[in-house]
Amino acid sequence: MKYIDIKDKSEAELTAMLKEKKLELFTLNAKQKTMQLTNTTELRVAKKDIARIQTALTAVRSK
Repeated sequence: MKYIDIKDKSEAELTAMLKEKKLELFTLNAKQKTMQLTNTTELRVAKKDIARIQTALTAVRSK
């Protein structure tokens, strides 16, 4: 996911996406703790996606 893809979305859509990504990060962390996660780069990607969504949310709210 790139910032360009999400910068034009509404605040409600971004909030929903943020909730989804946080849930995904939670499940990835749980999988890592139980040694079921083989591709640990998914954690970094999920964290960066969350940061991008939060940046877009801040931009929308400041308008």
